[in-house]
Amino acid sequence: MLDHKVRRALALLTLFVMLGVTVGAAAQSARDYSAVTDARLLAPEAGNWLMYRRTYDSWGYSPLARITARNVADLVPVWTASTGTTEGHQAPPIVNDGVMFVTTPFNQVLAFDAKSGDLLWRYRRQMPADIRMGHPTNRGVALYGDKVYMATSDAKVVALDARTGNVAWESTVEDYNGGYYMTLAPLAARGKIMVGVSGGERGIRGFVVALDAQTGKQVWKTYTIPAPGEPGSETWPGDSWKTGGAPVWITGSFDPALNMTYWGTGNPGPWTGDRRPGDNLYTNSVVALDVETGKLSAHHQYHWNDSWDWDEVSAPLLIDVQRNGRTIHGLVHPGRDGYLWLLERSAQGIAFVDAKPYVTQNVFTKLDPKTGRPEYDLAHKPAVGHRATYCPSLWGGKDWPPAAYSPKTGYLYIPANDNLCAEMEGDDEVEYRRGQQFTGATTTDFRVTAGADHIGELQAWNLQTGERAWTHKFESPNWGPVLATAGGVIFEGGTSDRYFRAFDAATGKELWRYRTNSGITGVPTTFEIDGVQYVAVQSGWGVDAQGMLARIDRARGTDTIVPQGGVVWVFALRAK
Repeated sequence: MLDHKVRRALALLTLFVMLGVTVGAAAQSARDYSAVTDARLLAPEAGNWLMYRRTYDSWGYSPLARITARNVADLVPVWTASTGTTEGHQAPPIVNDGVMFVTTPFNQVLAFDAKSGDLLWRYRRQMPADIRMGHPTNRGVALYGDKVYMATSDAKVVALDARTGNVAWESTVEDYNGGYYMTLAPLAARGKIMVGVSGGERGIRGFVVALDAQTGKQVWKTYTIPAPGEPGSETWPGDSWKTGGAPVWITGSFDPALNMTYWGTGNPGPWTGDRRPGDNLYTNSVVALDVETGKLSAHHQYHWNDSWDWDEVSAPLLIDVQRNGRTIHGLVHPGRDGYLWLLERSAQGIAFVDAKPYVTQNVFTKLDPKTGRPEYDLAHKPAVGHRATYCPSLWGGKDWPPAAYSPKTGYLYIPANDNLCAEMEGDDEVEYRRGQQFTGATTTDFRVTAGADHIGELQAWNLQTGERAWTHKFESPNWGPVLATAGGVIFEGGTSDRYFRAFDAATGKELWRYRTNSGITGVPTTFEIDGVQYVAVQSGWGVDAQGMLARIDRARGTDTIVPQGGVVWVFALRAK
């Protein structure tokens, strides 16, 4: 049973949600909050989880090892807290010296005592009455100095006092009426708060912007679609660059040695490439931006003239890989296009090294061995008047949920979906209307491969050999972000059966499971307080995971029910 402190925290949180107010310290004070410095972000303490993927290299790896493959079966929940809202809960619990920050859909920030679950404060943004809400989800906060930063659905960045939740400043990034919104966790580095914009289906022109962490003033802004006369502008016909998409909606990686930050970009618009002939730079790419100036220094386009809605927004993992007797400073990206990409980063730019499919893919016929540029089977490329079936589906081999890397095993862990294909056709007419849908295509069918016994997979790849090490299969689709730990345990949710699971990092054997209130699409994290290692995750199904499952149900004639409602779950080993 939950102890009286947890019951009190739950009751308080429910009351605050009903009242819709910002609350101050409800249990212990956060006045002893430890400022988050550049030095701490560069080398975070083992017991803390200070940013989206814990470290700038985006590994999603913790050096904590008290929870191991031998004792993980003793994990039990030690506290829970209802968030008071539904929809897809995707943010990681961020922990700084015993204070936990989580965001929820509809731009709510909750601060907890990470040990007891007592609520410290709550902030919930009031949305403008005229907003046309895109995805209501939010993928977390950034910490810097004594502030907590959130990007919002109305295209602003809000800086909150970490001790009280009071607003320190607020900065407008773009006009939400133009189709812009934000869902990502900001990236904090060297005095700057960096964010990118969503809205690729609404005819936006994507960009990344850096704000001064103290004042919120814009330091630089870099568009992901070049204007006429800029390098790459020749890849856009006419005025199509103005509404071409290339959104940036997942937190980037950062290489402090190169002073370069790496961001993934999304689809062009409208969806079918015959309406905008050309490569359409820098859509579906990784772009390298100088942190001080924002200069776009290099790029690699995973696939050109996208016609499949294969956003490549996931940030690459910065991993050193040994190949042919030399060390490659890698950019590793399991793509939505179904290929696992290995690129090399350097002061000179980004170079292609290798790529191979990790799920069924029927579009690429081959890759250029020097550049990695794919050639296409046009029978599987949708266009106006041409209905094409392609694999993987528009949700890709892996959508936004981040992969993880363990230096203990040398394995990359990919939350994948296989045996899914989509059928799409370009619409006869499409007209740009500011702030409204601008896809110009219809997905007419969604197919599960005949005879397939599963859809979701957790894959482990040995990056030194380039070969798959093991695969754990799920009947359900898999929307679970991955956490890797030094204890040799991998954590992931993501399936419609509502289980949070632990796996042996070396073999893929399932070691533990716990059924939560809803499906888990949240990013798991782990932290330590007073010698106890905790694992935390948000449970709350919705958004694309719910949409994919509905499509699969229609294809199969089934009706899968996944309860909604957000809850923060915190686990620790059962006391002996």
